[in-house]
Amino acid sequence: MSGLLSIFLHLLLLFKLVAPVTFRHRRYDDLVRTLYNVHNECPYITRLYSVGRSVKGRHLYVLEFSDFPGIHEPLEPEVKYVGNMHGNEVLGRELLLQLSEFLCEEFRNGNQRIVRLVESTRIHIMPSMNPDGYEVAAAQGPGISGYLVGRNNANGVDLNRNFPDLNTYIYYNEKYGGPNHHLPLPDNWKSQVEPETRAVIHWIRSFNFVLSANLHGGAVVANYPYDKSLEHRFRGFRRTANTPTPDDKLFQKLAKVYSYAHGWMHQGWNCGDYFPDGITNGASWYSLSKGMQDFNYLHTNCFEITLELSCDKFPRQEDLQREWLGNREALIQFLEQVHQGIKGMVLDENNNNLPEAVISVSGINHDVTSGDHGDYFRLLLPGTYIVTATAPGFDPETVSVTVGPGEPKLVDFQLKRSIPQVTPTRRVPNAGPGGRVLPKKVQPRAAK
Repeated sequence: MSGLLSIFLHLLLLFKLVAPVTFRHRRYDDLVRTLYNVHNECPYITRLYSVGRSVKGRHLYVLEFSDFPGIHEPLEPEVKYVGNMHGNEVLGRELLLQLSEFLCEEFRNGNQRIVRLVESTRIHIMPSMNPDGYEVAAAQGPGISGYLVGRNNANGVDLNRNFPDLNTYIYYNEKYGGPNHHLPLPDNWKSQVEPETRAVIHWIRSFNFVLSANLHGGAVVANYPYDKSLEHRFRGFRRTANTPTPDDKLFQKLAKVYSYAHGWMHQGWNCGDYFPDGITNGASWYSLSKGMQDFNYLHTNCFEITLELSCDKFPRQEDLQREWLGNREALIQFLEQVHQGIKGMVLDENNNNLPEAVISVSGINHDVTSGDHGDYFRLLLPGTYIVTATAPGFDPETVSVTVGPGEPKLVDFQLKRSIPQVTPTRRVPNAGPGGRVLPKKVQPRAAK
């Protein structure tokens, strides 16, 4: 009997350790409660903050995971997840809440993979970018079909068509010359975007994000930039043409990491569509203007992809656990992808940090810049690259770097201040200091 009791107690303890939380749809108040609960459970590795408010005044909350919450540690990359941009596409919202609980619980349990991830990465999780739209969609009740109800924000605007259009400028610059990164925003951009979009733009300009994904529904595929088609070609009613970025191979690899770690995305056949390897170039699928993933790539250092995660935009509650199990490993593996390529510090001769130094890779027409602390991150596939760091007033420095498949290669730059080239002044007879002509010396007259 004692042996059976011991086995029973062991199973009970095991069940307690692995038993999942209740899988359910969470309205705004429940979402906020969940985020605060996670923070209270893991106060030393989390920080809860708001980047702004929705049209209806709901906070756009972000839960941060880090071994030093609220602090950017030089050479530690920043990564983000954004869910529920379309209010009626709700699976991403629930997955990010589950991920938050999972990271907290596994860190406390001493899971070395999660401990290493949290200690080496600053992770920002925004479960809902469109809480107003979600409330409209959720109010329909179970079994009511309204495919677009709640998609937009409270002003009826699609937030994934609301960012400044920088694609037009980059396509022009690629053809005629001009900046290939950090394209400036129009002067009146704030008046052209919604409160949620404006808050997210300020957010992504405040952190030197390196990698990101935004989570959607309605299909099952990993979608990578560009989203907006360069060519005006039509297939049926959708304009479509493959429009790759200069980092196309890298983006394909990032998308495949998620797809093949996912339970079934990589199979390709989902929701009546077929995508080889479960990935697609956004513009090749259908052209989308003013989207968030292209904006991240063109205005910041952040490489973002879009994850379409479910055929049903508002899955049944009983399907949530299956979806979590199908996405859990993929969500973790994608975060780990921020640790590849090269990274380092850009300093001057006196070891002062040089922010906004430009890091260029020969053969890839897309630069990145160093952050406020002088550190930079450049995601790259394995290979050998010629890398140059430049900053105004300094001589550029160029190095050859071989990148492996493992951890990022540490490549520091120390730039020397440029010496102004002074044009020598031609000396002339009877010239004084600086070449100034002096009057001839007057000899005193002889007395008569």
